[in-house]
Amino acid sequence: MNEDTLKGKWNEIRGEIQKKWGELTDDDLDKAEGQHDKMVGLLQQKYGYARDKAEKEYDEFTSTWSRSGV
Repeated sequence: MNEDTLKGKWNEIRGEIQKKWGELTDDDLDKAEGQHDKMVGLLQQKYGYARDKAEKEYDEFTSTWSRSGV
């Protein structure tokens, strides 16, 4: 899913993001606004992921979400 599409559907998927990564707060997600780099940074910060792992997890999530049309 490209970043523009993600931003457009941000309010729809943020609940799914919080289900998957429960440590992310509403404030965290408000700041990220669907921006890939900010989300990767949050995953690194909150979960201690290496950048590669954070990118892989977030990319897999957005890819799955875009196919399922949640």
